[in-house]
Amino acid sequence: MATHPSPPFPSQPQPMPGRTPEMKPVPDHGEHSYRGSGRLEGRKAIITGGDSGIGRAVAIAFAREGADLLIAYLDEHKDAQETQRWVEQAGRKAVLVAGDIQDPQHCRSIIDRAVAELGGLDILVNNAAHQASFHDIPDISDQEWELTFKVNIHAMFYLTKAAVAHMKPGSAIINTASINSDNPNPTLLAYATTKGAIQNFTAGLAQLLAERGIRVNAVAPGPVWTPLIPSTLPAEAVENFGKQVPMKRPAQPAELATTYVMLADPLSSYVSGATIAVTGGKPIL
Repeated sequence: MATHPSPPFPSQPQPMPGRTPEMKPVPDHGEHSYRGSGRLEGRKAIITGGDSGIGRAVAIAFAREGADLLIAYLDEHKDAQETQRWVEQAGRKAVLVAGDIQDPQHCRSIIDRAVAELGGLDILVNNAAHQASFHDIPDISDQEWELTFKVNIHAMFYLTKAAVAHMKPGSAIINTASINSDNPNPTLLAYATTKGAIQNFTAGLAQLLAERGIRVNAVAPGPVWTPLIPSTLPAEAVENFGKQVPMKRPAQPAELATTYVMLADPLSSYVSGATIAVTGGKPIL
């Protein structure tokens, strides 16, 4: 059985949104472990936040399963180019689109680029997110609250609304929720609130799109070792990150990828409206 890094982790403060190469240890995205079997052959997918973390792991897995990709990201160009390199190494197309998904027009342009450059759209992975820690509600500015909602939930609506117009029966939408959807961390109040909204959005949208033959599901990760962690959490939380779950460690991004592949796979044709917990043994109630 593979061994995975466990806390304590070294001090490693970073400015937001964080950079992968500066992390200690560097996250495992499945670069040397994921083996595809053609489950997504010929599919066209968008992954937001695909430059690093869970998004990069999903991109590598999707590419090795046969999908062409559009990777949307904010401004982490070097991280995005590294993801692109792994996708192209798998023999698949990787279109990079930088920009701020707070802007509804940019969200629509992401969908338009995917349709034009990939030749269609079968899978939308709404994965990009913003989080920041605050120990008291007066510390959360109006601007911070609004930013979190714009990135985490408003953009999901804009992207999905634009994508559905191009999706055929058998398509799939996968939203990244969180263990915070059901067990909110009080120091992540804004983030946790949006993640609860994402879970509700997923459940309602699955019902709304069922007659179109489009499936909608969510993944609820527990602690995952991504650049968001050293760039948004206090040093003590980073040092002990993942210790609170039964497995006593955070997930590596690679450990999330198979769940996204399962939900994207056309053979999962009766799975819709579900939230799949990937939480290291901690139940979501």
